[in-house]
Amino acid sequence: SEPRHLLQQSPGQARCGSRTGRLDGRSRITMINGGTALVGLLGNPVRHSLSPVMHNAALKDMGLNWRYLALPCADTDLKSVLEGLRCIGCQGLNVTIPHKQAVHELCHELSPLARRLGAVNTLVPSDKGWFGTNTDVEGFLAPLGATEEWAGCHALVIGCGGSARAVVAGLQSLNLSTITVVGRRSEALQTFIADLQHDKAPLVACLDNAPQLRQIVAQAALVVNTTPVGMAQHGDPKAMPLGAELWSHLSSETVLYDLIYTPRPTTWLAAGQRRGQRCIDGLEMLIHQGAASLRLWCHRSDVSVSAMRHAAQSVLNT
Repeated sequence: SEPRHLLQQSPGQARCGSRTGRLDGRSRITMINGGTALVGLLGNPVRHSLSPVMHNAALKDMGLNWRYLALPCADTDLKSVLEGLRCIGCQGLNVTIPHKQAVHELCHELSPLARRLGAVNTLVPSDKGWFGTNTDVEGFLAPLGATEEWAGCHALVIGCGGSARAVVAGLQSLNLSTITVVGRRSEALQTFIADLQHDKAPLVACLDNAPQLRQIVAQAALVVNTTPVGMAQHGDPKAMPLGAELWSHLSSETVLYDLIYTPRPTTWLAAGQRRGQRCIDGLEMLIHQGAASLRLWCHRSDVSVSAMRHAAQSVLNT
């Protein structure tokens, strides 16, 4: 169940059904006025983010007199910025790189998932401070379908950084037989495994140069890339995680999931599409984690995922 403060109105907080929080009849919002409330994204940098485009499209669709802004914030300013935004009645915040771990320590209360992951991507205001949670797991799972489809299957996760933590936590809810995590550095990989090991689906560590990797890949029903390999403006955009040759004999039944969404598709996913594999990029995860955050902030279930998707795709296609 939700913490009590998520069901209560904070001082100065306009609830969605209030006169200042919602426009009658889903009226088109044309300008900012004295009743406009603030939500936003904290990170550094944030100029590249699709979140303002997506969220403002959803807010318009819902008839909410709110605006979502990208708010650049240096590490040294994080605590004071959070205090200031809560004091002026900010309705909620998303948190991105590099603050997901640091903001964890600044929350008055944490969800069990955020506490387990050691990372927060969503902040909800309360009377006493910020409630921190993590919607990345929900966003990651959204495109994968019903849990029953994955029962007894094997999954492979490439990378053991911050993004991989949410991915593994999500995979552990799918009744998989095993989850293999591939990393470059043994120490970091073992720490990651120890932090997230769970009895629902055993985590297995595998270095990226291990001789058994080819066999592990061949057995995987789902492969998730959490690394930036193949991302536009990050090294070689034509590169593939773990090298191109490894994927040449992959089963056509294997699902490939790349957290990257620029370019669309990545070279890795494009190769998978040519082999007839189902391919998922990171845009759906971004959209669904954002929608989950917005539902927490406004206490409404009618967040338009389609409006958010259309807005994001429009930007990516220009």
